[in-house]
Amino acid sequence: MCGIVGYLGNEEKKEILLDGLQELEYRGYDSAGIAVIEGEKLSNYKAIGKLENLREKTKNYSSENFGISIGHTRWATHGKPTELNAHPHLGAYSYVVHNGIIENYQELKKELQDDGVNFLSQTDTETIVHLFEKKHKTANSVFSAFEQTIERLDGAYATLLITEADVDTIYFAKNGSPMLIGFNGSDIHFASSDTPIIGKASEVYYLEDGEYGYAKQGELKLFDANGEKSFTKQPLTADKVSAQKDGYRFFMEKEIYEQHRVMSETMMGRVLDNSIDFDEIDKSFFDGIKAIKICACGTSYHSALASAYLFERIAKVRCDIEIASEFRYKEPLLSDDTLFITISQSGETADTLEALKMAKRAGLKSLSICNVDNSSIVRESDAAILTRAGIEKGVASTKAFATQTMVLWMLSLYMGQEKNSISKELLQTEIDAMLHTPKALLVTDDLHAKLHRLSKRYLHGHGFFFIGRDIFFPLALEGALKLKEISYMHAEGYPAGEMKHGPIALADSELFTIALMPKTMHYDKIKSNVEELSARDATICAISPLPFDLADDFIQTKYDSHPMLEFFEMMVVTQLLALEISVRLGNDVDMPRNLAKSVTVE
Repeated sequence: MCGIVGYLGNEEKKEILLDGLQELEYRGYDSAGIAVIEGEKLSNYKAIGKLENLREKTKNYSSENFGISIGHTRWATHGKPTELNAHPHLGAYSYVVHNGIIENYQELKKELQDDGVNFLSQTDTETIVHLFEKKHKTANSVFSAFEQTIERLDGAYATLLITEADVDTIYFAKNGSPMLIGFNGSDIHFASSDTPIIGKASEVYYLEDGEYGYAKQGELKLFDANGEKSFTKQPLTADKVSAQKDGYRFFMEKEIYEQHRVMSETMMGRVLDNSIDFDEIDKSFFDGIKAIKICACGTSYHSALASAYLFERIAKVRCDIEIASEFRYKEPLLSDDTLFITISQSGETADTLEALKMAKRAGLKSLSICNVDNSSIVRESDAAILTRAGIEKGVASTKAFATQTMVLWMLSLYMGQEKNSISKELLQTEIDAMLHTPKALLVTDDLHAKLHRLSKRYLHGHGFFFIGRDIFFPLALEGALKLKEISYMHAEGYPAGEMKHGPIALADSELFTIALMPKTMHYDKIKSNVEELSARDATICAISPLPFDLADDFIQTKYDSHPMLEFFEMMVVTQLLALEISVRLGNDVDMPRNLAKSVTVE
């Protein structure tokens, strides 16, 4: 999501920090800031927008002597992109930067406010620095105060803290969000990926979850739950593009693999033990709402289609789905008891934005689901829920689709909860399934290796049918779209029950059928549909937890206790299959021909 850099040493710190943050631009950001302690002097600069704005603010500043320094690029999750919300965050005498989400920040913030602490920002991060300074009042050392602070944090975090109480030390901790430490003689660098320290450090140590410690000049101490521990440095790669990809061949591949992590961030602070909570939505937001209309394009449209089943089944509210480019010209009937939801990865999709403006002119209440705060669609909407997927460089969307679908699932539960249309028992069942979703998104070596082997079968033929029922029909549409986008092969998604109403005429040995066959939803029905295709010699690739004798290829899934767990696990399979077919065909996986990441034209 965001980017972290830190430096401890004698070189000019401003340029090291700014250059490091520049290398992290690929992660996406909406504001940036740095803090430096040199001797007894603490300096701090922040700016919204691009790094050029921060460079301009710091053009007359330099630091030439030994000092400690931290920097950050922020992708907004709690609070708008403003200078007050930008990192580093300041206490009375300390600064902190942080990636991730502190899940219990509301509890910590209330506790601190009750002690008289004034908060300047809307962020979860600011709780860290105030909590540290509270602990420091009674701790026997700065490090003890830092340890006590980390013990109180729930959620994901990679954090650096500097304080005037110890002007030659950087304190660090990592849990769930990536962070590494680079070494070059007595100089020590911190970063959220290799890229900022390539050329500046010769060795590196990748922090594990639960590790924390402190760095002084020429010294680094590392701890975990068992106390102090030793660590082994390893050589640092010199390839910056490879570092951005974290060792993966393509950004799309990296983004498929990181879906399990960003899904946790999407849920943090929202999926509670027995309820769903959205800070972004006022409790009265759904008052008077009797129906939902969702407008989106492409992959976002598919996530919307899947959610229609959830809103009607769980929240008991009518949900209509519209393709944004068609909605604008159909002279739609709009009533003010309808909530108008728009979905967009970038928040700049032209057709979706124009549809939103139409709905607002008609007096509809609006909600956007987006990955980019302060984007046009977010600004235009009455309320917005950020997916927290981080930047997605692969044009063929993966983690954006996954996080959009999760937000819509959470929203269907939240709406049912607020309207009392869902039982406590069903709500708890859904929440329990949600909390298991990150595991369903993990990519195993065995799965990826199998899909790599199978992909060689699917390099010819006259097309693909992805088929599914219920929520697996929109997933079939999305699987077909992924394959089309990066392999350039013809693929269609179809409701399995519709095959006999025409498309089955295409069935022969050169027609590849990707069958989504969940155990928890209409298995016998779709099994019958697939048997009809097999009888006409279609080549069948079955994705299911249950073995299927007629399958030419069978990919066995593990999660079969809830439809959405099966949905997300099968989603990963279809994404990887498209990836491996595209690789075998020699295509540019990340930048497929004729496509753009953000479609800002009609």
